[in-house]
Amino acid sequence: MARIIAITNQKGGVGKTTTSINLAASLAATKRNVLLVDIDPQGNATMGSGVDKYDLDYSLFDVLVDDLAAEKAMINAEQSGYYLLPSNIDLTAAEIHLLDKEQREFQLKKALSKIEHRFDYIFIDCPPSLNMLSINAMVAAQSVIIPMQCEYYALEGLSALLNTIEQISETLNPELHIEGLLRTMYDPRNRLSSEVSSQLHQHFGDQVYRTPIPRNIRLAEAPSYGLPVMYHDRHSRGSKAYLALAGEIIRRQQQTEHNN
Repeated sequence: MARIIAITNQKGGVGKTTTSINLAASLAATKRNVLLVDIDPQGNATMGSGVDKYDLDYSLFDVLVDDLAAEKAMINAEQSGYYLLPSNIDLTAAEIHLLDKEQREFQLKKALSKIEHRFDYIFIDCPPSLNMLSINAMVAAQSVIIPMQCEYYALEGLSALLNTIEQISETLNPELHIEGLLRTMYDPRNRLSSEVSSQLHQHFGDQVYRTPIPRNIRLAEAPSYGLPVMYHDRHSRGSKAYLALAGEIIRRQQQTEHNN
């Protein structure tokens, strides 16, 4: 069965989509079967995977609202190495349609339950707000990766997100937990970055991934080519960082399985 991980932060511009795409590609490069679910109406993960969001036969909207089988909307994003459940602006209307559905928070979970046996990892790229779409993502997931910049307001936003995760695990999804906190756009020469980083380690210990993701021009430009950074420039610092993060995630999983 797949490990289903939501990549979320209620703050925009912290590297959620960059992390979703590049982590999916890095794990797929280790011969894992990976699905990336784009549940953000902006459709950036769709475009960044090399799929045109304006030219979709079906999207996640059809899956959530019309109960289309996820398999029918799924696309093989071959140049990225993984499968994709794509999205576009249609998804904005899904929120309104979901309000009329029974068990509206469980629509994504229900859809993924039919296909999860095919994958080792399923990543869900969440919108930068708390709404019915991000709630669907956290109800479908077993755990959450939180990408965050090491800056002044980051810790403030983090406490609100942790409250949300706690509420969802108490009411809708008891197995939901934090997979890890990921430091993005990290510059160790910046004093504030170092201070926030050490605060994170103090509060969250081993939940903070050892691998930070650096500021990297190749990482920033890869989406405009519709490619994960490892296929845009595999020698770049961004590419090496996401491959290292994938290794860390695999090792953590093996350790957990060994301990159980």
